[in-house]
Amino acid sequence: MNLQKVTFQNKEGQTLSGRLELPADQHPHNFAIFAHCFTCTKNLSAVKNVSRSLTSKGFGVLRFDFTGLGESDGDFEDTNFSGNVEDLIAASTFLESNYMAPSLLIGHSLGGAAVIFAASELQSVKAVATIGAPSNPDHVRHLFGNAIAEIKDTGTATVNLSGRPFTIKKQFLEDLETKSLPDVVANSRSALLVMHSPQDTTVGIKNAEEIYKAARHPKSFVSIDGADHLLMNKRDSIYVGDVIAGWAQRYVDIPKEERIITTHQVVASLDSEDGFTTNMKVGNHFITADEPTSYGGNDFGPSPYELVSAGLSACTAMTIQMYVKRKKDWDLQNVEVHTSYSKSHAEDCENCEDDSAKIDTFNREIKLEGNLDDKQIQRILQIADKCPVHKTLHNQTQVITKLI
Repeated sequence: MNLQKVTFQNKEGQTLSGRLELPADQHPHNFAIFAHCFTCTKNLSAVKNVSRSLTSKGFGVLRFDFTGLGESDGDFEDTNFSGNVEDLIAASTFLESNYMAPSLLIGHSLGGAAVIFAASELQSVKAVATIGAPSNPDHVRHLFGNAIAEIKDTGTATVNLSGRPFTIKKQFLEDLETKSLPDVVANSRSALLVMHSPQDTTVGIKNAEEIYKAARHPKSFVSIDGADHLLMNKRDSIYVGDVIAGWAQRYVDIPKEERIITTHQVVASLDSEDGFTTNMKVGNHFITADEPTSYGGNDFGPSPYELVSAGLSACTAMTIQMYVKRKKDWDLQNVEVHTSYSKSHAEDCENCEDDSAKIDTFNREIKLEGNLDDKQIQRILQIADKCPVHKTLHNQTQVITKLI
């Protein structure tokens, strides 16, 4: 996982704090924005787990704190639902300016209602997923309990939400009353996935039914049976992330990987804008080679010398096991071959102070597990030196190059 701390400005010029999670082994094929639940933050464990499930499938995910929450600037008491929608649009603008416009929006609880409203304003969004979302933003009024009368009479009240005090102003209630989610979702251009737990006691399952009925196709519903509203069970949040990632791939554009065709055993293909990240066909398998970030690469795959070292390790392990199996009664349960590459001075060099005296060196260490005596172990070490790749590295070789 590649996690970056990012900041961007909302409509009022306040700084919002976010975390951008990127796949560990590739450039993101699409970007998603995650809207957290009412009074939650980007650091809720469920938000992290859903995001990481998506990054494992190649998505880049931006999760951020709404204005007045978490690490973002502003006062929560001066915010409202419309402000949350505007924050989502600001997040989309940030992604579009610095990476790629988001194609997927995900919202949890009231954040689910917010992403439906935001999607209606964002042309790039192809798919929207809601998790435990209310069928109308006004649903959150019940959380304020007896304080509603005070808010209407005095214009403000302090409400205890999830064990923390929050100041709610009258304008917050008035803003909620002007938002009709069924009307917005009925005119949505985006594919919709509604996920909800039948056991959700905070936002009842009836809300999912109302959202689903109001939406036009393509629309889907998936039950998160047994989960609580906040997805506090890690298995539930990972499941939600996996489902969203799989579902969204039908609606977002994912570039097809070009399948390299060659008459050779190995081919490497590198575009001019890809730095060191190289697509490879090795036998019947497709892999990526790269250089570490310290050398200017993305570290999306092994380096060329790591691939050579890998060939030596694999060939050594195969050769040893093949030899031992012929012995029938030798007890070798497992062999590990650890190999690294460097340039170092030859043990018997006469001019070791001269850098030109350094030679390519593979340091190989072998770990044997089993019931072997000393004689058997010494014979295995001799056999290791006879593996084909080892012999190739020692022999004189040639590389014949021609233009295709």
